[in-house]
Amino acid sequence: MHASINWLKDYIDFSWTAEELAHRLTMAGIAIEGVEQVGDDTVLALDLTPNRGDCLGIINLAREVAALNGQDLSLPEIAIKETRESIDDYIKVEIAAPDLCPRYTARLVKNVKIKPSPPWMQARLQSCGVRPINNVVDVTNYVMLECNQPLHAFDYDLLSDAKTIIVRRAQAGESITTLDGVDRELNQEALLITDNGRPVALAGIMGGQNTEIGDQTVNVLLESAYFENIGIRKTSRLVGLRSDSSIRFEKGTDVNGVIIAVNRAASLLQELADAEVVAGVADCYPQPVAEKQVLLRPARVNYLLGTELSSEQVKGYISSLRFSYMNQGDDLLVRVPSYRPDINQEVDLIEEVARLHGYENIPAQLPCGIATQGRLTELQKFRDRLRNIMSASFYEAITYSFVSARHFDALRLSPDSPLRQVVALSNPLSEEQSIMRTLILPGLLETVSRNLARKNSNLSFFEMGSVYYPCPPGQPQEVLKVAAVVAGRTEPGWLKSDFEMDFYYLKGIVENLFNSLGIQGVEWKECQDPSYHPGRSAWLTSGDAVIGVLGEIHPVVRQNYDIKPRVCAMELDVIRMFELSSLKVMKESIPRYPAVERDLAIVVREDLPAAEAENLIRQRGGELLRSVAIFDVYTGEQVAAGSKSLAYKMTFQSAHRTLTEAEVNGLMEDIRSALCSELQASVR
Repeated sequence: MHASINWLKDYIDFSWTAEELAHRLTMAGIAIEGVEQVGDDTVLALDLTPNRGDCLGIINLAREVAALNGQDLSLPEIAIKETRESIDDYIKVEIAAPDLCPRYTARLVKNVKIKPSPPWMQARLQSCGVRPINNVVDVTNYVMLECNQPLHAFDYDLLSDAKTIIVRRAQAGESITTLDGVDRELNQEALLITDNGRPVALAGIMGGQNTEIGDQTVNVLLESAYFENIGIRKTSRLVGLRSDSSIRFEKGTDVNGVIIAVNRAASLLQELADAEVVAGVADCYPQPVAEKQVLLRPARVNYLLGTELSSEQVKGYISSLRFSYMNQGDDLLVRVPSYRPDINQEVDLIEEVARLHGYENIPAQLPCGIATQGRLTELQKFRDRLRNIMSASFYEAITYSFVSARHFDALRLSPDSPLRQVVALSNPLSEEQSIMRTLILPGLLETVSRNLARKNSNLSFFEMGSVYYPCPPGQPQEVLKVAAVVAGRTEPGWLKSDFEMDFYYLKGIVENLFNSLGIQGVEWKECQDPSYHPGRSAWLTSGDAVIGVLGEIHPVVRQNYDIKPRVCAMELDVIRMFELSSLKVMKESIPRYPAVERDLAIVVREDLPAAEAENLIRQRGGELLRSVAIFDVYTGEQVAAGSKSLAYKMTFQSAHRTLTEAEVNGLMEDIRSALCSELQASVR
């Protein structure tokens, strides 16, 4: 927005230089980006906050200057000589969508002479960045810049014979060709100005080409209306068109200023286009907006601002804004003019007092209260440590939390899977980002697919992020998870050969991760997750709690993501890991007494998990059993069909004495007996 200082001085007298004016306005909350010289005029470049859209009008900006320097405001006089004809004989106005258009007015001027506008008007338009066209169009733009009220001019003779303006919502698939020659398709949220049903303008944004003012125009219908800001913003975004008019309606205009603006335009056309103004204004205003009254308490002003202003000072600031008020004891009942739609409650008025008093005049004060040392929570420390450990084996990836529902089919999830219960976005950017993710895995699989397509074959990625589950009627549940994928082979090195990053590679990384985080007692249980290969995947559990899943991705899922090599993945619940972790380091002295090692091979049924036998060995070995490790799994000719051989290495040691052969043999016999009786194992 640019504001001409020469134009501004028509309404308010001030002796400040352009730079002084810019400084004073900026200090009062009306930010000025810069001062430019345009011909014989000086122009202010405004950087307005969204709530001060009223200052897009020169008159309202003049009101701000008047409040700062105490001078009187001189508003332009509107003098119209009307004909004896009545507007009711020429046009009728109906509003079919009062929620989007609370008020619509129209005025008719006849026998206009289309010609260039006078040089003074052209200069002012150009200084504000508007291109002059002809006297009729220039007058509508001039009044818009002056009063902050967009107007539109229709060629009255191009309207249908019915001469009825109907303001209605667009129908699905309906379109309009705007003044710029573009055919714009609309939806039912868009608002149209129609002539007996035919679209003639896209309300608040741009007029239609079918009623455009041209050199042959004789009679002009002037539109001045109030459109609801959210509707204009949505339609502007829908059609990809943001005009000077739509910008003003988006920020809020004056519902009671439409008559003043249309009369001002009629007066100028009478002066500059020799127009005849038909008597009366067609004003459709179904539900007049009530006057706003806001209670202002001077004591509250001082409490919030930390000032010691008297009631008279507060009244003086309110009066300088040309706001009227009534005394109610020590308080003020302030009538807020409709050209200030940003003022709705007491704190808004307190802000007005603050900026007129001067922010620099409000005493600075350090915040009071108990000073506490900032530090990370235990969960934040855990997350940082987890991320650091994962970074040693993987590259960190960040994928979108917004995903497509197509991933559920790609992951082979059943229609009744709880993971299909999602949080849907009400206004998604695209179909590909229409829901909140319930799994991190899809984003990582797409990352692997993209890298493989670019000849990056050895891949290892992890991501720590949130997934979201609906919890009606409350807010969605946000769960923090960590996921990882591996594909290809490890990098070879000196005295180290490469090998495939398979299920056991990823399992080893997770076991080292748990060991580093102090997570113990985790059990690996076979699972039948549809996204993972059967027999090559496992649930990670602790008691009744499921920590997550790890396994090889199902071949069909790999095909759905266009991934040819074998891929293994995991997804773990970070909060459950945190609850199970213990980061305290326990120390003990190195044992002085020798250890005894024994091997044990047993034959069990083929579907028995090796961990089940290991757990039983640990239970029966007691405190003297320091470690158990499986070192061989065998199925073949020497073992019966449906069975397998498991071989374990056990280490026995005491911290207080040397173990005897009898003690170790007794423990081994207990272990063998338990394995045979409880697991129906046989000793090889």
